Order: sequence, then C-alpha cells, then structure tokens
Amino acid sequence: MTAHKLSVAFLFTVLRIQASAFVPNTILRAKQSDVSLKLGTENVGEETEEGVYPNLSNIHLSSRRNVFSKALLGAGTLASFSVKPTEANAMITSDSNWPLWTALPVAPFNRRRTISYEVGPGVYAFDQLIGIYYVHVPIRMSVVAVHQSDPQKRGLVVYAPVAPTKECLSLMQQLIDKHGPVRDIILPSVAVEHKVNAGPFARAFPKANFYVTDKQYAFPLNLPNSFLGLPSWTKPLPRSSRGSDMWGGELEHEVLTVKPGIGSMFQDVALYHKPSETMLVCDAVFAVTEEPPKILTDEEEYTRALLFHARDSKDEIVEDTPENLRKGWRRIVLLFDFFFPGSGRGDLGPGPALEALKTPFYKNGWGGWKPFSWGEDEVRDFEVFSAGGKPTVLPIIQIILSRGPDEMRRWLDVVTKWNFKRVVPMHLDAPLSLTPAEFEDAFLFLKSDYNRVRFCDEDVEFLRKAEEGPLNFSVYKTPLGTLRGEKCGLKRPLKNT
Repeated sequence: MTAHKLSVAFLFTVLRIQASAFVPNTILRAKQSDVSLKLGTENVGEETEEGVYPNLSNIHLSSRRNVFSKALLGAGTLASFSVKPTEANAMITSDSNWPLWTALPVAPFNRRRTISYEVGPGVYAFDQLIGIYYVHVPIRMSVVAVHQSDPQKRGLVVYAPVAPTKECLSLMQQLIDKHGPVRDIILPSVAVEHKVNAGPFARAFPKANFYVTDKQYAFPLNLPNSFLGLPSWTKPLPRSSRGSDMWGGELEHEVLTVKPGIGSMFQDVALYHKPSETMLVCDAVFAVTEEPPKILTDEEEYTRALLFHARDSKDEIVEDTPENLRKGWRRIVLLFDFFFPGSGRGDLGPGPALEALKTPFYKNGWGGWKPFSWGEDEVRDFEVFSAGGKPTVLPIIQIILSRGPDEMRRWLDVVTKWNFKRVVPMHLDAPLSLTPAEFEDAFLFLKSDYNRVRFCDEDVEFLRKAEEGPLNFSVYKTPLGTLRGEKCGLKRPLKNT
C-alpha cells in the first residue's frame, strides 16, 4: 500500500501522535511580516466485517516521513476534480481571509471566520474552524483579563493563539480597549494545529511576552524555534508557576509533559485564572453534546459540513433544519473521535471515489463523496460517547497520555488543588462546568488496571488495530495496554447501504 492511498483517518492518527512541525516554515517566515503590516490500483485496503479499512499491516516505518504530504495529496485529488462549494455571501468577509493557510492546508483554508464570546468573568473564547473532509470542529483561543484594578499592570493574557486575521485582531482590539494591552501570549502545545498560528499571532503583538512549552520539536529534523516560524523573542514557559510570582498572583500554571514514543512529545498547560475560578487546558479533556457549535451553525458556508454528513445517500440534498444539523454534528463527532466508529461502515476503496467523480457539480462539494454509511445504532453510539456532555479524553490523546501515567497523576495532583469551577478546553464545547474532582474523573484509565475508555469498545477497535500495528513504531509500550471499553453490541449497517 502506497502512502498516498492512506485514509484521511489514519493521516490524522499519525498527525496527532507525531504532532510536530510539518509546517512549511519558509512560507511562514517569508510572509509573516507582510501579514503583520496588512493586519495592523494497488491494494487500497482490506475488507473486513467493519468495512474497507486501510491495510494497516502493510504500512512500514519508511512510509511515515511521507505520510502527511502524500496523504493530503491523495485526499486532495478528489477535491481537485470536484467543484468546491460556492462561497456563501453571509458573514465571511475579506476580514476573515488568512493568507498563510498553505502552512497547514486544511479547512477552512483561507476563509477563517472568528467568533468571540465571554465564557466567564474576564475570560473570553475566540473560535475558528479546522478540519478535513467536512469533519470540521472548533479550534479555540482563550483570553483572560488580569490585574484590572492596577493601571500599571492591567491587560490581557492570550492562550493558544488562532490565526490573526483582520477580523480576529479587530475582536482583540475591543478587549484591549476594555481591559488593557496584550501582555503575555502562551503556546500551550507542541501540536502543529496550534503551533502553526502562534508565530504570526505573536508578531502582531511584538511588545507582549511570548511563551511556548519547552519541548517544541520538528520531524524528521529537530530544528530550533526560529525555524518553526516562532519569533526571536520566544521564551520557554517554565514547567510550573509554583514558587514564583511570574503572574503577579492572579494566575497559576502547570505543564503536563508526556513522551509517547521515539521522536515525539506531548505537552499541555493548565492555566488557572483565580479571579474567575476558570482553568484553561488545551487538549487534555473535552466534552460534547448533540447541539452543534455556534461557529458551525451561524455561517451558511460552514453549515454545509453538517448537512453534508447528514446525508443518507450520496446525491441527497439535505434540508437545513435543527434536526438535520444535529444529525450531521453527531456523525462529525463520531468520525472525529474514532475515524471508523462502531455504528458506521467505512469504504475507503476506489468505489465511492469513482462514484463521486461522476457528479463533480454536487452542490456541497467533494462530488458528494460518501465513503461512510451509518447503522441503526448511530444515535445510541453517540449518546454513550457524549454522556450528556460529560468530559472525557479524546481517544488519540489517551493513547499518548497512557504512556505517562505517573506524570499524569503528578499533574492532576497539582491542578486539582486549584479552586476552579469551570474548565475551558481548546476544542469542541466550552465552557464546562467542572469541579476539580469532576475534572479528575475524566481520566478514567488512571483509576483502572487497563486502558479503559468510557465509550463503546466497538468504537475504539480501529484505533486498537492501528496501535497494535503501524503505530507501534511511534509509541512506547504501556502496562495499561491498548484502549478497551465495554461492548455495546453496536450493529454496523449492511454493505452497500
């Protein structure tokens, strides 16, 4: 199996495990100053009972260095033969344009709308969108107001920067006018989807301190920060704020660091805003309900992702109703989390792609490509997974974190002593109403003698096969074993439905 025929699902598996600098840094470094000024037919897979999977046993170590670029090329081939959705004349304007989108060529490409909203007293969320094949989810930046009673110190701390479009910076200016200047910017992750926009954002606020977690790296060559598109004034964020006064008493932070395998690293920063009793985390936890996020429902161009996945047949044009939007979101979430969920059937062979090429003018793009079908247990599958919005750990992230259970316990021992009542993750729903004890409960595997997940075992079967097969080159062994859940008896749809 050649690397360019890997599924988009497996691409994202590798991307999250090897979250490094697959960023064309020459593009970033060449264009960032301009932006600042402008902004102020081989064996495709094996057919199993579950569907046509990528043939994981044939993926070798030599393929991994090309998997990102070649898989994107393969996925993009279909899109290049299909007419993209027409641009909607709604709320996306030229102010949402992001010229550096080619540094990480995923949706929504250059059309990066930003919405902002208050999630707690003096705490704000800035949501944009990220995804592949209409599996679109929010990616979030948070901003906290600090030292509001001190004219000399008042200002803003920015956490997990998003693309600094003109629209985004205009929304930031409203907070600056209200709360004071941007004083600190924090990149809390080594993951490429967060790292790619951090340098451009920091350059938009050159007077602010710019902190990054200290294990930033690149693959296959580990390059210095200046080659990762980060500015010269970048500083490593200390692993902990304990015993220091770096935040003047209003904030605390603690860095989680896990090395899941050779040549890779995972870091997350818990940032506690004392005045609002709010804790920010990047990727450690998330939660979701049946209601689609506002960033997807307020804009016609983005809503198409929900309607695209709400189809039950290839050429169906789905009506824009609340029920169908929820249906599309339910499927997006299951695909985002599991790639091949237990209630669905995937066919990443040539059949669906060839059918899509026959209808290149399908209204919502991709030629109506439909490699997934859904069974009668889809709703139950989602309900077990979402648990009414109860927080959990993304399966891919749990694969990583289970390689460092001692570090996880150390980190939790620190952050659960903070007196927070809400948590704001950088993906999916926010804010989450959580106490420290409820936050700790999300890490179920730390209280088990195996790598336990809260959701159905059928949902993690594909990831388990990937972890036992091609991913074993990039992750260390863990005494907890591979992901395991309770059998739910999910039934997949029949073939060709």
